[in-house]
Amino acid sequence: MQLITGATVQILTHFLRNQTGASAAEYALILAIVGAAIAVAAIGLGNSISGSMNSSGNKIANCGGGC
Repeated sequence: MQLITGATVQILTHFLRNQTGASAAEYALILAIVGAAIAVAAIGLGNSISGSMNSSGNKIANCGGGC
């Protein structure tokens, strides 16, 4: 009784060599990493801009119009 036929081996070989799904998964992983990096950068940049705007606002408020 033969468990593995030539057609079965051919199908398994084709399945193992097919990397289409792996490429899609790799692209999805790269996209997730880039998206996370953009989100972290946006949060950091937002905090920096907020700090600068608050500092400028405080200086203008403390100036009292006589600067």
